[in-house]
Amino acid sequence: MITRRATLGLLAAPLLATPALGAWPERPIRLLHGFGPGGTADILARLLAQPMGDALGQPVVVEPRPGAGGNIASAQLARAPADGYTLGLLTGGHAVSAAFAQGLTFDPLNDFDFVALVVRYAFVVVVRADNPARDLKALLDQARAQPGRVTFGSAGVGSTHHLVGEMLNATAGVQMQHVPYRGDAAGTTALLAGEVTAMVTTSVGVLPHIRSGAVRALAVSSATRSRLLPEVPTVAEAAVPGFEAPTWAGIAGPRGLPEPVALRLHEVIAKVIAEPTIRRRLDELLDGEVDAGRPGDMRPLVAREIARWRELIQRQGIRMNG
Repeated sequence: MITRRATLGLLAAPLLATPALGAWPERPIRLLHGFGPGGTADILARLLAQPMGDALGQPVVVEPRPGAGGNIASAQLARAPADGYTLGLLTGGHAVSAAFAQGLTFDPLNDFDFVALVVRYAFVVVVRADNPARDLKALLDQARAQPGRVTFGSAGVGSTHHLVGEMLNATAGVQMQHVPYRGDAAGTTALLAGEVTAMVTTSVGVLPHIRSGAVRALAVSSATRSRLLPEVPTVAEAAVPGFEAPTWAGIAGPRGLPEPVALRLHEVIAKVIAEPTIRRRLDELLDGEVDAGRPGDMRPLVAREIARWRELIQRQGIRMNG
């Protein structure tokens, strides 16, 4: 864990000058993620990898390790040497997997050093354009009038999208029935075909259908409105005061990462995501808040997310098998 004292001391001295570390990095760095090539996590990892490598003077090589909701990559990262040559792009699904705590071969909090956040972003609740619900309150009123008959689709059982929908159920006191799909695209296709009443998805993924008028955006799950959809209220504004359920992505290493390495990585990531071209691309990809925060900020965020989702899972009796 990066301490305040270590941060101040290291910022006052040349980074990585200790004999034990030598001239890190001296060879390429691997950046693992747990999802398929071409998906959002893969695009995000590759967007970061080249400018990180340029800044560090060594290539950063992206290695997808898809499967088990990201847990295959997380397990590999947890077992890697803590020498700064194996990093991982973790997403909000890491905290969800930890909250379910089924079949994990690693400690989702204590087996990692969380280096830097990259982005926090929201989900959007959408319905087909011919749905009579003109706003989120009307959709929730439909659900109250027809318990279990109003449905919401998500990117899969146990996905963050799924749990955001369940949090909406819990906080609004309704019983929308969850219908899982294999990814956002499949769920959106199902919504357009009339298979589900609503969909909890990313704003970027459904944006073309919103702009074409095929679907209607009712609310976003963040505390503030989307930059891409400024006319769409937050869930808290629309119907459920206090509601906030964004997700996130960030960079981590195995537990025991040398503090000078972690601090150097944080510095590089913060500079990379502040570069206007990268920031613009991140907005296009995820429509979120791009901010690395301070060294040490990511770990407590992950801990809070695990606790929040675990409480919801237990209260609602949510199971990974649906």
